[in-house]
Amino acid sequence: MSDTAAPLKQRVGRYGVWSIGLRSEDPARRGEIAEAAAELEELGYGTAWLGGSSAAGNAAPLLEATSRLAVGTSIQSIWQHDAEASAAGFAGLESAHPGRFVLGLGVSHAKLAEQYRRPYSALVAYLDALDAAGVPAGRRVLAALGPKTLELSRDRAAGAVPYLVTAEHTARAREILGEGPLLAPELKVVLDEDPERARTTARDYLAMYLALPNYTNNFLRLGFTEDDLKDGGSDRLVDAVFAWGDDARIRARVEEFLAAGADHLALQVVVAGAEREALPRQEWRRVAALLA
Repeated sequence: MSDTAAPLKQRVGRYGVWSIGLRSEDPARRGEIAEAAAELEELGYGTAWLGGSSAAGNAAPLLEATSRLAVGTSIQSIWQHDAEASAAGFAGLESAHPGRFVLGLGVSHAKLAEQYRRPYSALVAYLDALDAAGVPAGRRVLAALGPKTLELSRDRAAGAVPYLVTAEHTARAREILGEGPLLAPELKVVLDEDPERARTTARDYLAMYLALPNYTNNFLRLGFTEDDLKDGGSDRLVDAVFAWGDDARIRARVEEFLAAGADHLALQVVVAGAEREALPRQEWRRVAALLA
């Protein structure tokens, strides 16, 4: 898959922003989102990753507002959007903005999808349908956590976009993927130097994910214990999945993921007390500066 992944690696760049707010369908926010996308491009981010079960329609406003920025779904649920609609959306964006849309796919979670059955087999069938509809493997990526889905990311896609993972998971994923495919994990960032306050912010955000077995099972595979998953997560768990602290500490955490084999990092800024759909533009500027 390395031949098809190489152009995508170049397109997405080294760093991107992961945001639920950028996928908002509120017409009143369209101007704000377009302005934010244009600034992300100016700041040097290579990609905007749209959180939640986003689709091509959510990506269109950002692509229209920019000229170079790649836009990816992170992560489109295969249960919410059928393959035919996904293929049609991809074709439309490819015609209007060639090479800039990345179709990120995932199986979501049993608690969030009533039809959740045999997720791996369903994902394979979905990829078969995308193949039949002409969506190239080199322009789609999978939200892979376990070994089987990572292998599928290697064999049937351009790579993987794992969510809520550690540097150790990144190293394991790179070993399975090999050198060619794109590996673009998401990493949460809290710009707060106070350990207690930063970890409180992290735990408040992490709590809902610790109710989802796909994530907790992955943590257990990585050597965390049931105790690490209690009360919003142990310090060990929080420190493994968040980058927090001053600029130097955050840079070191970013470098840890890159050294483990990440080609690209999707950076999600988490701000204490902010709504999940807020656009933390001031924080995006600071992150861009500390990574420059």
